[in-house]
Amino acid sequence: MLRKTHTPTILLLAVLFSSCQSTLQNAERLFYNQEYEEVISELNQYLFFQVTDLKALHLRARSYEELGRIPEAIKDYERIIDLDPNYAQAFAGIGKIYYQEKRYKEAELALLNAAKKDPKDYQILYHLGKALLMTESYRQADEFFQKAKEINDKEPKLHYYQGMARAYLGDVLGCAASFNTYVKYEPDNMIGRYNRGFALMRAGYPHWALEDFEAVLKQNPKHVEALAKKGICMTQMGNSQGCLFIQEAASKGSDYAQSHLDLCS
Repeated sequence: MLRKTHTPTILLLAVLFSSCQSTLQNAERLFYNQEYEEVISELNQYLFFQVTDLKALHLRARSYEELGRIPEAIKDYERIIDLDPNYAQAFAGIGKIYYQEKRYKEAELALLNAAKKDPKDYQILYHLGKALLMTESYRQADEFFQKAKEINDKEPKLHYYQGMARAYLGDVLGCAASFNTYVKYEPDNMIGRYNRGFALMRAGYPHWALEDFEAVLKQNPKHVEALAKKGICMTQMGNSQGCLFIQEAASKGSDYAQSHLDLCS
């Protein structure tokens, strides 16, 4: 025979549940207001009783991160993993911390673990691609950037880093395509314009590359590498005046220009 639950007990449970929900909601509000110390204070009291609440532990870990209290953040992430070994965001949190600390191989391993557990999370795939780029695993980096792009292709930095991975792979056309998309989203970013110009030049499109190098030089006339490559593009197009730019860039310390002085002999 089922034992009847007394009405006062039911009411007490309802009040406790409501109080827990209210505490978490308040902590989230404080977090989005960037009041991280207050979040931690609120959750310390809450977690004293609700010691296995993964959402609360995650929120506190993120608050520790924002305050630069890294050992405490990692401790919370590791506690989450102990409670739930499939909690992808805890592995991702540790991986991002390692990446910031330039511990790239450890970041790669943590983020690979996160990606195995949640292969459809854009941020995990994006950060994993960046870690792989730093460990010189360029083929894998390109693959994970591609997976991230299938989820969200509107993030400019994604195309920038994928362009870098493809450049290291020697995929000149793929590199140019990535930087072309990056420049479409951030047309005033001269690093993107310069990298796209270099990729286009190497791919055999000096006319288009020249436009990028001239745009860079317009904003920064002292950019000797853009000057060198402008000169090389011009010589490739049959304009002998390009040699003047190559020689000028070489005299100003451009190794790339110095290695291409034979174009002017």
